[in-house]
Amino acid sequence: MSDEEPKTMTGAEMVIKAMLDNGTDTVFGYPGGAVLPIYDALFKQNRLRHILVRHEQGATHAAEGYARSTGKCGAVLVTSGPGATNTVTGLTDAMLDSIPMVCVTGQVPSHLIGSDAFQEADITGITRSCTKHNYLVKNVNDVGRIMNEAFHVAQTGRPGPVVVDIPKDILNAVGTYKDKSTAKRQSYNPVKRPNQKMVEHAVDLMAKAKRPIFYVGGGVINAGASDALTKLVHMTGYPCTTTLMGLGAFPGNDKQFLGMLGMHGSLEANMAMAECDVMINIGARFDDRVTGRLDGFSPNSKKIHVDIDASSINKVVRVDVPVVGDAGEVIDMMIALWKKKKVETHKSAVAAWWKKIDGWRARNSFGFKDSATVIKPQKALRRLNHFLLKKDFFITTDVGQHQMWAAQHILYNKPNRWMTSGGLGTMGYGMPAALGVQIAHPTKPVVCVTGEASILMNIQELSTIVQYRLPVKIFILNNHYMGMVRQWQEMFHGSRYSESYMDSLPDFVKLAEAYGMLGLRVKDPKKLDDTIKEMLAHKGPVICDVWVDRDENVYPMIPAGKAHNELVLGPDELGSEVLDKNRV
Repeated sequence: MSDEEPKTMTGAEMVIKAMLDNGTDTVFGYPGGAVLPIYDALFKQNRLRHILVRHEQGATHAAEGYARSTGKCGAVLVTSGPGATNTVTGLTDAMLDSIPMVCVTGQVPSHLIGSDAFQEADITGITRSCTKHNYLVKNVNDVGRIMNEAFHVAQTGRPGPVVVDIPKDILNAVGTYKDKSTAKRQSYNPVKRPNQKMVEHAVDLMAKAKRPIFYVGGGVINAGASDALTKLVHMTGYPCTTTLMGLGAFPGNDKQFLGMLGMHGSLEANMAMAECDVMINIGARFDDRVTGRLDGFSPNSKKIHVDIDASSINKVVRVDVPVVGDAGEVIDMMIALWKKKKVETHKSAVAAWWKKIDGWRARNSFGFKDSATVIKPQKALRRLNHFLLKKDFFITTDVGQHQMWAAQHILYNKPNRWMTSGGLGTMGYGMPAALGVQIAHPTKPVVCVTGEASILMNIQELSTIVQYRLPVKIFILNNHYMGMVRQWQEMFHGSRYSESYMDSLPDFVKLAEAYGMLGLRVKDPKKLDDTIKEMLAHKGPVICDVWVDRDENVYPMIPAGKAHNELVLGPDELGSEVLDKNRV
């Protein structure tokens, strides 16, 4: 395909043209019969790079990692039938975590649709509930318009995944390409500019606060508003906490940062949320892992909720000041109003609030008992953080205990450096996400923190990492259990460890070597530092198998059915009254 836009081209060429027109330089995919016309068109050009994964779920997670770490839209290309259905987990993951993605799926020829043809699946029907929007293309002259519209929908408003299903005959047909000017549609018009009066109301409420807190989610990162948020928080002098997805939106090493909140968040963050009088929620959705039992969630506070998705406001928690709009634009307006009004805060009351917060902080709720004989997982991650601190690093994780420890013990001082599966909790996300991040940032350190159970979910993507010579570091916290499952079984099911022990694990060092990678293993705490340094110094990909304490649990923890101020801080509190605000 030439660089000049032709008047006519095949449907397959239109797919590639639209991706390039929308700033896509990389597509993650796996070929098959229904999409061979696109792969033939890919072969004839050099501008769009294709990354061949080993499973279509891997393609979606790689696109998520790419998108989350760059702020761009991820792109996926898969064939019909099982190729398309294998993307459902990644699409749902992107939907819940607001990750922009366009997934092009092949479909059987138009005249065979509905006949149970070979490798036919109703992917638009299957993905209706787990995509922001989806399309079945019926005319080659619609391919350009629909593709450009798909990118527009995926990236504007609350970001999310969009599926474009294209029959093979449409890909082969010749038609007229419609460019980006056709992308906007009357029925989709997300609000970016907030209502001025609602923002003024919010600022007035913030100014009167005596026990305020900023509660920040991934929406701030999606809006590219982290610097503006940091400025606003510093102007007010108020404390700030983030959700799991919001880590990095506010610097982790800032004195006003209270750490992550929620089920495994810090004591100070959860208690401050419980006792605040004004809660400023920017870009978070009151997830159940944050709120705990709803009737006990911050009952005495006035709540401000800033979100670009109007449907998220008042869906879970009733708020006092709803502000619909782009987080960046809202924060900029708040800063301007704060300066214009020359706000004088309740300094003595806020100082007393900070004193109370410092009392909670002194409890060191992320603390742990170290050991000279066995590696503690928290220690392993703190040492990893130590050796990464001076680098511009990226962390991806899978899901479970290691995920929570990585959120607690690694500092994220910049946005877009932390990639994890939040809403869906997808084991198998971490390694393909890491390869997507590494493709986007080829010279930066990318570490996948994972568990021995999670890594096996998409272990085949080791082949992709090796093929493209990606220097991804895979840091396995190996406790020979499905750790979070074991923890819940211990706490709530009488230590009946039903099917949570990981027997017959592979030798991860030999597995690495089988793929042509460096394999490392460490069991001795005294050798931990040297092993981490060797892993990070190696120029290519590494699997580092870190054998950690099998019995270690994640604390703090809000048990299921409890309010967010009813934290268990450690094993000594199990079986007794859980911590409440009167005992702090």
